[in-house]
Parts: sequence; structure tokens; C-alpha cells
Amino acid sequence: MITKWKYPSFILPHRFTKDSIFSNSNVFLFLGCEEFTPLVIFHHPMEKKLIFVVTLLGFLFYGGESKFIEYNTSQGVVSGKLNVHLVAHTHDDVGWLKTVDQYYVGSNNSIQGACVQNVLDSMVHALLADKNRKFIYVEIAFFQRWWDDQSEAVKNIVKQLVSSGQLEFINGGMCMHDEAVVHYIDMIDQTTLGHRFLKEEFDLTPRIGWQIDPFGHSAVQAYLLGAEVGFDSLFFGRIDYQDRNKRKKEKSLEVIWQGSKSLGSSAQIFAGAFPENYEPPSGFYFEVNDDSQIVQDNMNLFDYNVQDRVNDFVAAALSQANITRTNHIMWTMGTDFKYQYAHTWYRQLDKLIHYVNKDGRVNALYSTPSIYTDAKYAANESWPIKTDDFFPYSDRANGFWTGYFTSRPALKRYVRLMSGYYLAARQLEYFRGRKKSGPNTDSLADALAIAQHHDAVTGTEKQHVANDYAKRLAIGYKEAEELVSSSLACLVESTSVTGCHNPVIKFQQCPLLNITYCPASEVELVQGKSLVIVVYNSLGWKRNEVIRIPVIDGDVTVHDSKGVEIESQILPLAEVFVDLRNYYVKAYLGQNPSKTPKYWLAFSVSVPPFGFSTYTVSTAKKTGSTRSSVYTLQSHEKSSIGQGNLKLTFSTDQQKHTNYVNARNMVEEQVEVSYLYYSGYNGTDQKDPQNAGAYIFRPNGTHLINHERQVPVTVLHGPILDEVHQRINPWIYQITRQYKEKEHVEVEFIVGPIPIEDGVGKEVSTRISTTMETNKTFYTDSNGRDFIKRVRDYRTDWDLEVHQPVAGNYYPINLGIYVEDDKTEFSVLVDRAIGGSSLGDGQIELMLHRRLLLDDSRGVAEALNETDCVADNCKGLTVQGKYYYRIDPLGEGAKWRRTFGQEIYSPLLLAFSEKDDKDDDWTNTHVTTFSGFDSSYTLPENIVIITLQELDHGTVLLRLAHLYEIEEDKDLSVVTSVELKKLFPGKKIKEVKEMSLSANQERTEMEKKRLVWKVEGSSGNEGVSRGGSVDPKERTVELAPMEIRTFTIYFDSSNHLFDAL
Repeated sequence: MITKWKYPSFILPHRFTKDSIFSNSNVFLFLGCEEFTPLVIFHHPMEKKLIFVVTLLGFLFYGGESKFIEYNTSQGVVSGKLNVHLVAHTHDDVGWLKTVDQYYVGSNNSIQGACVQNVLDSMVHALLADKNRKFIYVEIAFFQRWWDDQSEAVKNIVKQLVSSGQLEFINGGMCMHDEAVVHYIDMIDQTTLGHRFLKEEFDLTPRIGWQIDPFGHSAVQAYLLGAEVGFDSLFFGRIDYQDRNKRKKEKSLEVIWQGSKSLGSSAQIFAGAFPENYEPPSGFYFEVNDDSQIVQDNMNLFDYNVQDRVNDFVAAALSQANITRTNHIMWTMGTDFKYQYAHTWYRQLDKLIHYVNKDGRVNALYSTPSIYTDAKYAANESWPIKTDDFFPYSDRANGFWTGYFTSRPALKRYVRLMSGYYLAARQLEYFRGRKKSGPNTDSLADALAIAQHHDAVTGTEKQHVANDYAKRLAIGYKEAEELVSSSLACLVESTSVTGCHNPVIKFQQCPLLNITYCPASEVELVQGKSLVIVVYNSLGWKRNEVIRIPVIDGDVTVHDSKGVEIESQILPLAEVFVDLRNYYVKAYLGQNPSKTPKYWLAFSVSVPPFGFSTYTVSTAKKTGSTRSSVYTLQSHEKSSIGQGNLKLTFSTDQQKHTNYVNARNMVEEQVEVSYLYYSGYNGTDQKDPQNAGAYIFRPNGTHLINHERQVPVTVLHGPILDEVHQRINPWIYQITRQYKEKEHVEVEFIVGPIPIEDGVGKEVSTRISTTMETNKTFYTDSNGRDFIKRVRDYRTDWDLEVHQPVAGNYYPINLGIYVEDDKTEFSVLVDRAIGGSSLGDGQIELMLHRRLLLDDSRGVAEALNETDCVADNCKGLTVQGKYYYRIDPLGEGAKWRRTFGQEIYSPLLLAFSEKDDKDDDWTNTHVTTFSGFDSSYTLPENIVIITLQELDHGTVLLRLAHLYEIEEDKDLSVVTSVELKKLFPGKKIKEVKEMSLSANQERTEMEKKRLVWKVEGSSGNEGVSRGGSVDPKERTVELAPMEIRTFTIYFDSSNHLFDAL
């Protein structure tokens, strides 16, 4: 209990929270609109005189007389009563209507009056006023900005608030990441970044997951970013309205969530969905301008309402208790960007706690999700089980939040590219040795972390905010690019153990290669000059792939790392690529390309694990690269492509149809690839005027797009790859590509600008159809990790009432989607997060692009109408991308999905330099091939390194992931071993510590603290497989299916890889 003085308010804590506005004194004064609260720090020996002076000034200012009301806020949990846990919180979007920095400093308030600085300043002041008050904070991207602005005195105060439990960090990632369109590696990375900050500054590990605003919730979030991080519980706000209604009736809003069938109960977590949302009950909002009734408890004034407000409180509490198990309920007292003046909340919460507890019917207390979780656990209740996920999410009959699975597809691709690049850059940073002063990967890490926010990569932000995310990624990439180039140069030049400081070679990279722009490769190779290409492989197994680069001259030859000429192919550059290149180079760089390449140069590369190979391109002295044969199909003509086991046959009569034949496994299928668009709903239904928009997919008709038969089909043949080019219509172009010795099909698409001259927004999809009988069933990945079974027009947890047969069957896809029948399985993999489904048996549908003209009334207040401008010429965004498909005998498709899916995420990294053949015998003077592993070692094909990162003092963070689920593959869904010694040749491992997933605590300590919940009908941990402890002598690590293990590795010396070269 604390005494609160009404006039004046003098609270003299031991320490203070804010820099003095009197810079040369120890007196600190806050001015608020409702309280005048001097806060004083006494460091002077004459502090008694100072107390007297401050007190005297106060009494002179206020006239000498003081009255006060004393509120008892000290109540804790009371057994036998209904306990209402009041959780004071703010939800601070790391960008949405304003950019992250605008939200932090409080600028651009014409859009939204929000300032996170005010929230955090005000929160500290309010907590100091009463030791019983509590507050939780989530978004470390904001808190870190604020922390960097504070003095040491303020930091010490905040540390005391954290230590006392008044301020608790929940979730603890840099942002509250999305759960639909983020990759699991990005989820881990951004969470690790925030947890590292909290560990370094406060020596704490967050206990609770708090995903209150993402638009649906994934299985990976529950078991991986929940249980495997060490969280005791996970709370969230958005589940389907039909599901919520059923769970209220059954008192099953709170469950034990087993998100992984492979890890089962060993990775389960207590999870709770809020009864409505993450806001307070109706009538209990207390921000300055909110219209809820305050508790007016001064009997000398009009509108005294204490009993009315207590009755309202009790009624709301009992109502929630009727849908909740145990005698504990949580009220989330806050919402978006609240507590900008925290006293307006805490004054009312103090009064409510005081008067509700005097009333005695229920017990109210200041609480946190940790306290609430402990109370639920202590109740010793058995909880219902939940498996799979909470997708798709709908908040009403025609309000399916499935459009954002595809919204802003170019930004989604950029995020995914930067994610794979960041993984590779950290490896190269480790090889060279981390430099805190730069260049390093820190800027890219921050930009990527923020981009995982649930209004960032989702595409649900305003356009200027999307631009800000892209700008941050570009800045981060620029510094990481410098690091990558210099690290590769060091590795190429290294011939001694002296390390690498200032390499001579200057490598260039090509981030705009997707639009056929690569100045480094578009050079005139005059006689005596060669182009050097270093190809880096960030995966732990050897890769044999085809790379393609634009070149000016087709008369070239390619040599490998040993100087041996290898086969290569020249393909003419299609006009569509030239147009794309010219427009977007001007749009992005503000200048026209100086040259226009005429060809693509394609050749096969072989790259060792965690290493590179070198290739040189030179002017041909005799016979150069093989030029592709180009053939235009005539009417009624057929043509086949494919040089190995896989053959595809096309016909001009049936341009959508392809005959797919794999001679190795005897699979044959008719494949039809078509395009369609859904017209976006325009709100004309007066009963439910729900528009389609950035969040909402609500189609108003399906329109098949017919192929333009007057445009010929062009077929290219060559020794490396074959292509079929098809102009589908004026704004859709498709290339079907098949590589030598590969058994999958690559489809490249260019979609846009989507026409809107008819006043109709459009959502463009491709549909790949087969003759397979798939019984309404298909499978989609969860954040690139586990695959989850989906059944059309069906939900596992409730009887679905179908209102939207298309939108209601769309699911997020990060890795891929597949269908199967009793003989075969048909898999499609993607290069970015998109939405997809199987709306008919044997079909797979992918939404590629969206352009809409109306807002969908979910807060962003802006149509999803992306444009790019060159000078005053603005037109709709064009999107270029790829997807890949393959048909396998039943039970044999997982290996391709897992292996090739990882190669899509981690593409080969290309670095270019020129050399003079006369002065430089590159093969003899440089390292032309390299592997970071022991020369005899490669990772098992079911294991991938998802993190290799140097930390402080030469320690290394290593994460190993098993790629397969239980029973997914007859050979690879098994416990597998990795030899750590062979991952670090030339180094002596001193110590290996296994950590939690976010590396903020040792795994053994995490397991000791784990709460073991009772589950209805549970029989324990039977059948769950986990890898054993690390052999201290052999340094061997075991991984079971779907297991990810995180280690901090200490070496005997801090020297880097160059010592072993």
C-alpha cells in the first residue's frame, strides 16, 4: 500500500527515473496535465534542508492545505475468490501507419497520435509512484532506442523496476513478428536479437510469449518460438470467430498446444486466446481522450459513481469467468500505443483495485502474464489439447484475413532474399573475424528483425512505411555486401597464417540480377581480360547447380577452378527482360543502364559445402559457348524439352497443357498451368459491405485468363537448359525452364502492371492442375518447417460454416504445398511467402500478385495499389518470381521438398571481379576452391546449419536443424549425428554449451524450470525422440526429426579460419 497525495503529490523514491530538467541540480520535476509530482534524488549531505525547501515550495504553491485518499493496491492472489489479473500493457507496432522511427519520436501525428518515447517515459514515472503497480513491455526495437537515450541514473532506476518485477519484458523479440508469412529462421533471428539485448542489459530471460496481434497463429510459433525458447506460456488475440465462439462454450480458450507431431509433448506449451481481443473489457479504457467513465470517488463533487463502476467491473469479471477454467482471469488493460500519459490509466486502476476489493465479491490485483501463468499452473487443472495451427483467421463471415498472405509480393521476396543473404554473410563474417566497428552484419540484422513485424512483411502497412522497411533493408545490405566482398577477397587471397586485413581484390555483387541488371558481368571482355566469378555455397552439402548471368558478348568460354574449360550455353535475352530492366533500373537507381546485354550465359557449377569455387569467363579464342537453338512453334505443332530423365511436351493447340514424363520413376501426368484473377469485392452488399484489401481476400467473381493464341510459343534448346517462352496476355509472361540432370520444373513469371482501367481491383493467381484424385486434401508448410494437413471446407476443431469457399481455403505458404493420391505426390515450392490452396482435386493454386482499389476497413486506411514511378510516369508494380514443381511416386517427394527447398532459401552467392590474364595467373596465385569444413566432411543431407555467427570474444553461436519430420521419409526421418570437430578444422574446441533456441540460457537450466502441465487424456512423453547430450570427447551432436539444437562454442584461441589455410 502507498499513500497517494491528491493536492499536492510528493513522492520521494530512493532513486529517480529521468534526467533533471534542472541540469545542475538533483531536483527532478515532472509536469503532467493532472498531477504535479516533484521527484527528488538526494545525494547531498544537506538533504534534510532540501526536503524542507521542496516541501515548503509545494505548500506555498498549493496554499498550505492537503487532502488525500489512500488506495490499497497491494492485493495479491486470493484463494477461493475469482482473481482478476489486471495486466497493464501497450501494443506498439514497429511500423504500420507510421514508420518505426516516426512512432518512436512521435512525428507525423496527422496520421496517428502515437509516441513511444512518451509511453516509456510516462511508464517509468508511474511505476515509481507505487511499488505495487506493474507494466509489461514487448517490442525491444523501441525499447532499445529509448534505452540508448537514457542516462546511467535512469538506466539504474529501470533496472531496479525490472528486478522488483514491476516492469516485465514479455516476448522480448525486436518486434512481435508475424506468424503466417515469416520464415522460421527469421523468427529465431529476430527473437535472438531481442533476447540478447535483454540478457546483456538486465541479465534476464523472458518467460512468456505474447503474440496478441498477428492475424492467425502458427504451429511453429507454439513449439519452436514458444516451448523451445523456454517460454512457460503463450497468449494471443486473433482466432477465427467461429472457433472462438465454440471455445467459449467449452471453456477451451486456454489449451496445451502441441505444435509439432515430431516433438510432441516435449515441446508443448500452455496457450491462451483472449475472449475478444487484446484490449480491456468494454467501458474500461482510460487513455486521456477515452470515453469510458472514470471512477469518480470524491463525494464532494457531482457524478460520484464508485458503486456503479464496481458493479460494472464485477459483472464483466463474472461474465469472463463463465468461459474460463479456474478462478483466474486476465484483463489486458491497454491497447495500441496506450499509456502515453500513464497516470490516466494507473489512477483509475488504483481506484478499481481498491474499491473492488473493498466490495469483496471478486479480487482485483496488479498482475503480469507470468503471475497469471503461475496461478493457472498452481490450480492443478487438466487442459484440453490443441494440435496444428490457427489458420486461416476470419473475424466475421466474409472477413477472411488471407489476402495478406500475398500482399506486397515484391517486399516479401526482398525480405526472403535478405534473409538468405544474412545467413551467408554471418558465415563469412565468422571466417574473416568479426569487426565491431564495421563493416559487419548488425545493420542488416536490425532491418531484417523489424521487417518480420506483423505489419511489415505482411504487406499490411501504408505505402510510405513499406518504403521505409525496404530502405532499411537496402542500407543493411550495403554494409553486409561490403563485408561479404572483403571476406571472400580475404579467403581468395589468403596464402599465410598472418590473417587478412586489407585485401586487394574488389569483388562486386548483383542485387538486381532478378531484373537482368548486373554491371559486374556486363563488361567488355577484350582479349587478355577475364571475368572472375566466385560462387559461395552457404549450405553444408556439395551443390551442383546452373547459374545464369547477363553478358554483352556471346563469344565467351568458361573455365572452372582448375582452369579446365567447361560446357556453357548462350541464350538470347528476351524483350520482356530488357523492358523490365530498363524501367526498374531507372526507377530504383535514378539512371538509365549504360549498356544493354544481349544474352544470358548459363553454365553448371559445383561448389563444396560451406565454401566456394571459382569460375572465369573469357573471350573465346576458337569455339565459345554453345548458342541456344531458338524455335517458334507453328500451329498444330508439338515440342519437347528436357535432356535427362524428365521430359515436358508442349502443344500450340493446348498451350496450357503439358505432358510430364519422368523416365526414371515411371511417373507420367498431364499438367495444365493456367492463370486467373479474382475481382476484389467492392462493398456493394449493404448487409456486409466488406471490401477486399491488404488484409482481406474477398473475391467478387473468378475470371480465367485466356492465352493469346496469336502470340507464338518460343522454345529454346541447349546443352545446359531448355526454355519455353509464352506471352499469356499483355501483362503476364511465363517461362518454363528445365535444367540438365534435374528432375523438377522451374516456372518464371512476370505479372504486371495489373490493369485497373475498368475500376476493378484484381488478385492474380496461377493454377496448376493434374488428373490426381486427392480427396479435398492438401498440405502446406508452417513457416517453412512442418507440413500441416489441410482439408477443403473443413476445420479440425469445429464444424465449419462455409461463407467464403475460396478465401476460406487459402493458407500461407513459405516453403511449399503438395497433394497426393494413392500413387503419386505433386509438390510446388515457392521463392517467397504467398497464399495458396487446392480448390479442386489434383489442383494447386498460388496467388502471385494483388492490386486493389479500396481499403478493407482494418485500420490501414489505404488501398493496396502499389506503383513505381520514373519521373512523372507512374504505373502499377510488376512482379517477377519463380515457383518450382515436381511429381514423385507416393512417399518419395519429401527429399526434394526439403533439400531443394533449403537451396531456394539459400541461393548460391555470386561475387565478380576482373583480372588481367597477362599479369595474373589466378589459378596459381589465389585460392580457387575452399570449404570451411574438414576436407573429408559434409553435413548429412537431413541436417542444415541455420546459424554460424561469431559473438563477442571469439565465441561462436551454432544452430543445427533437422529438416525432416517423423515418418516423412523412410531413410532421412531418423536421428542423425554431426561431428563438431569437423565443422571447425584448425581450431581446438574448448567447451560446448547447449543453449535455448534464442541462446539466452543454458538448455539444462531451461528444462529444469519448465512447467509440466496436466493434459486431458494425456499419457506423457511416449514416443518422443530427442538427440542425446553432446559427447565431451568426440564432440558429436545428435538431432532427432524436426529438432533444432543451439550451441555456444568456445575455442582455445580467438584466431580465425585463416590460421588453417
